[in-house]
Amino acid sequence: MKGKKNKGFVISTLDGIERVGNKLPHPVTLFAIFALLVILFSGILSGISVEHPTNEGEILQVNNLMTADGIKYIFTSAVANFTGFAPLGTVLVTMLGIGIAERSGLISAALRALVTSVPNQLITAALVFGGIMSSMAADAGYVVLTPLGAVLFAGLGRHPLAGLAAAFAGVSAGFSANLLLTSLDPLLGGITQEAARVFDPAYADTINYAMNYYFMIVSVFVLTIVGTLITEKVVEPRLGKYEGSYVGSVDAVSAVEKKGLWGALVAFLVTCAAIALLIVPTWGPLRGDEGQIIQSPFFSSLVPIILILFFIPGFVYGRITKSIKNDKDIANQLSDTMATMGAYIVLAFAAGQFIAYFNHTNLGIIMAVSGAEFLDSTGFTGIPLLLTFIVVAGFINLFIGSASAKWAIMAPVFVPMMMGLGYSPELTQLAYRIADSTTNVISPLMPYFAIVIAFAQKYDKKVGIGTLISTMLPYSIAFTIVWVTMLIVWMVFGIDLGPGSTINYP
Repeated sequence: MKGKKNKGFVISTLDGIERVGNKLPHPVTLFAIFALLVILFSGILSGISVEHPTNEGEILQVNNLMTADGIKYIFTSAVANFTGFAPLGTVLVTMLGIGIAERSGLISAALRALVTSVPNQLITAALVFGGIMSSMAADAGYVVLTPLGAVLFAGLGRHPLAGLAAAFAGVSAGFSANLLLTSLDPLLGGITQEAARVFDPAYADTINYAMNYYFMIVSVFVLTIVGTLITEKVVEPRLGKYEGSYVGSVDAVSAVEKKGLWGALVAFLVTCAAIALLIVPTWGPLRGDEGQIIQSPFFSSLVPIILILFFIPGFVYGRITKSIKNDKDIANQLSDTMATMGAYIVLAFAAGQFIAYFNHTNLGIIMAVSGAEFLDSTGFTGIPLLLTFIVVAGFINLFIGSASAKWAIMAPVFVPMMMGLGYSPELTQLAYRIADSTTNVISPLMPYFAIVIAFAQKYDKKVGIGTLISTMLPYSIAFTIVWVTMLIVWMVFGIDLGPGSTINYP
């Protein structure tokens, strides 16, 4: 491979990051530690107060959890803090639908159909686009599309690692973008809503999970173009001609799978039409009381709608391909999906306690008000402030791979703080999503990073962390530059980020 002289510095730097990162506790432990620190600081800072940012004349004080009443709250609210953790229900419900679509084979067949049905000159763009769109199936793209990209390029006589990189870039660096709403939208949106409620409960109630939808739709096409150019103009020339012995081939979609895909497509369209009947007509029950769509029950119903839009096509595909023969198969597939969510449920318990303590003590809003006042006094606002926030969030992502875990920590501080400076929670969440996505591909602590290296070693036994990082770094840099530029354009022209979602906090 080319560029070996530069790998020494890259590997040594990444080894240092890996050593530091490996010393961090598990996210569950981190949240437990944070909860204990909130209890401790609520006692230390007891007596500190600030004026409420929206209710003039109201004074907020730190509620001490180290008193008799505080200890009583800790014990009596534990279950409610868990079940009331906003993202918990939305993620589990969404995954029920996605689980059926994935385990019936629909997701895998659809991805293979996408990348095997386009002309060779468009295959790179198809891989990047398919990778970006794969986020609708959570992490399925990592284990399906990434190795498929390598096999596809090898079969076409191109360097397989370039195909792997193109798919990996779309799946991971472009994870937040999609033409559809995914499980990430309610996952992060619920956390954002809870964080905004600390500052302004009335405004928090108006936030919907599609708050970044318009921006992400445009991002899909922009990132597809950028990812294609980086692959063909930077990565592939650097890798040079593939000299390995492996020659791959992509399994074509079988006749039964094609029949299943067509059946799933028809089911998807029929389901969309049925849902549209609930929304489009002025009498639609999912419209608002005055017939409006924005801030209507429709946006409060996105989670069950996503469930239905994945479940029904997945069920139809499974029936046609015989991967679902009866109701027992459905129950087993749903159970298997929920079994994979065990770690998230445990994380939700710890995170729920931390966020509840943070809100109950008023530490969040007091920190936000104090921080906003400090930043406001320095004049450090606007685009420079957002850029700094993106850099910080991207750096944290190198050590903590879970998007929800990081946002659950950062949102209670940064969302109210930015609201205090006049910027909407929707904008703050968008800045976070940019930082969280673009640095995934260069984070050795990202859960799927080791798996991607294993895929790459099938074609080159010498591939290691440095190899993958040096290959993916151009994507990370390019995606960051382009996405931040888009964000600045949105801010300058005041373009809505999603339905009813503005740049500025009113």
